[in-house]
Amino acid sequence: MSPLSARPLLLLVCLALPLYAVEKVRNRGYRKDPDADKCTGNDAEKANCTRHFGEGRPDHLNNMFPSCMQGPTGTPGREGNPGTNGIPGTPGIPGRDGLKGEKGECINEIFEEPWRPNYKQCAWSSLNYGIDLGKIADCTFTKLRSDSSLRVLFSGSLRLKCKNACCQRWYFTFNGAECTGPLPVESIIYLDQGSPELNSTINIHRTSSVEGLCEGVKAGLVDVAVWVGTCSDYPRGDASTGWNSVSRIIVEELPK
Repeated sequence: MSPLSARPLLLLVCLALPLYAVEKVRNRGYRKDPDADKCTGNDAEKANCTRHFGEGRPDHLNNMFPSCMQGPTGTPGREGNPGTNGIPGTPGIPGRDGLKGEKGECINEIFEEPWRPNYKQCAWSSLNYGIDLGKIADCTFTKLRSDSSLRVLFSGSLRLKCKNACCQRWYFTFNGAECTGPLPVESIIYLDQGSPELNSTINIHRTSSVEGLCEGVKAGLVDVAVWVGTCSDYPRGDASTGWNSVSRIIVEELPK
């Protein structure tokens, strides 16, 4: 090739090299479209999906840290302390009235006073009463309740003497009548027939008692008396009451 023909080629090379360098510099400084590889929709899970910094964060964080790269996820923190109890709520609305109950039974309660002892004693130093029929002694008593019972006791010397078989009966009356609730309060002495000689001389006085309970006596003043009389179907003898000793009547009111 002659020197003259090589000049144009050399000139062309000299002009082309600067243009190539300028184009390469342009390519190096070229930036991709920011939305080219941006993750959208279902592409967020793809491997070649690039999430740009600041995407999905609040605007105030992007303004505070515009150029910070997101670091790795930190370790979870400890659980916090339990919170304080809240303010009590307002009371609820009252419920509806319930169904009406069944009618109950009426019960009358009776309150009674506590029982107080009520008793009386009448005593004689020496009655020495030798009658065979009639009242021997009496003792007036105040009965407080009608539903109570009376306990009566006569204690004293009793004697019966006779030549033939005989029987005498000592008994209580209440306001002049013998007890009917349930039966009379009584005691008897019977002597069988023996030899006339011995029977005429036997004269034994023994301390004995007549005792029992009587129901049905009304409240108020009660005349309690001891009487002597005959036994049914037997003749009477020679009776004696209260000889040479103390005799007494005791009356006591008892609850049922």
